[in-house]
Amino acid sequence: MFDGDGGSCAVPLQTAFLIPVIRVRHEPEYVLVTVTGEVDYGAVAGVRERLFALAATGRHLVADLDRVSFIDAAGLGALAGAARRAAAHGGSLRVVCARPLIRRLFGLTGLDREVPLAGCLAEALREVAGADAAAV
Repeated sequence: MFDGDGGSCAVPLQTAFLIPVIRVRHEPEYVLVTVTGEVDYGAVAGVRERLFALAATGRHLVADLDRVSFIDAAGLGALAGAARRAAAHGGSLRVVCARPLIRRLFGLTGLDREVPLAGCLAEALREVAGADAAAV
């Protein structure tokens, strides 16, 4: 991951995995947002911007955090803010995460009472389908 001559714009390989990667897939009933890497104070701005923009569409969002290796209060705050924004626009945010440490953070902070937390994608999609059925 270094440029050819090792010049000043070289990015050390170990740093490259710390920057979160966000993938978005638009489905008819929901938008799947898959986040990979670390979501911390230094990198949360891009995640927050992307989540807030998607939340403003009023669609159901499913954020898959199973590939997130670390998340801090800034990352949790971005999720809480996106959930509030989605609700204000008629949508919702559900989080998929089977990682025990991240699930524990949701419980310790009370975020699990504000943002539904599913253990797998299928569980989150059942909840989205249930929310759509309840709205009809």
